[in-house]
Amino acid sequence: MHKEIRQLHHTLVDLVGLMNRPQRDSALLQEAGVSLDRALFPLLIVVERKGPIGVVELAELVGRDYTTVSRQISKLDGLGLINRHPSKTDSRVREAVITAKGKEMTSAIDAARERMATVLFSKWSKRDLQDLARLMRRFADDLQSLPTPEPS
Repeated sequence: MHKEIRQLHHTLVDLVGLMNRPQRDSALLQEAGVSLDRALFPLLIVVERKGPIGVVELAELVGRDYTTVSRQISKLDGLGLINRHPSKTDSRVREAVITAKGKEMTSAIDAARERMATVLFSKWSKRDLQDLARLMRRFADDLQSLPTPEPS
């Protein structure tokens, strides 16, 4: 299993590097016909997928500093793409939720992502793509179920 774990780690490092390239985000936004600061669009997507969500949780999910995410969320709010309101479970937390304008933008991004993925996976069998999706979901779920160590 040592060889497979090492190969998986190398593959994940490659994937993260490829997915985090600014050119990929720019190409996706251009394909979607969306004009939005590249730094804001991942936050908008996560708010749409996971919202309502507080800034601290959002910062953890995107791997950014809380204060940076707070400023960026304020920009999204100012653009009318999200709204913020007090949490129903903790009034100290202001949660972000997607607006109709924001949902329209994420839908355009999703459609562009699908068009781009169709080209990427054009030579894959349906079964291979289904297996990849299933195994990636399983990996993400299993990784998420592990206890998170507290920072020292």
